[in-house]
Amino acid sequence: MKICISADDKNIEASVDERFGRCKYFLIIETETMDFDAISNESLMASGGAGIQAAQSVANQNVEYVLTKNIGPNAFRTLEAAGIKVISGIDGNVKDVIEKFKTGNLKETNNPSVNSHFGMNK
Repeated sequence: MKICISADDKNIEASVDERFGRCKYFLIIETETMDFDAISNESLMASGGAGIQAAQSVANQNVEYVLTKNIGPNAFRTLEAAGIKVISGIDGNVKDVIEKFKTGNLKETNNPSVNSHFGMNK
């Protein structure tokens, strides 16, 4: 299964970034093989619409899930419209998060976890 995790660096030892739309990297991971690609988030410095732009970039990667600490309403709706499930409230090391995901210990989120414009001034 292909998943995306917002990360603060481009390796699986990185920490989960607390922001989805303005994270530094998206790690696109194939959970069976642990192969991954690190994609720089082009929306990181956007003056507005970062969540939507980030969600569209991730949707183009054909992932089934996005795992992140926080996700705003615009990004959440964009991912939902693309058929991508979201798991928020995630923190820690990416590698550990993948293992928790694979064992079924993480549950899908039904709503955004933060309001619009969260993380703009970080």
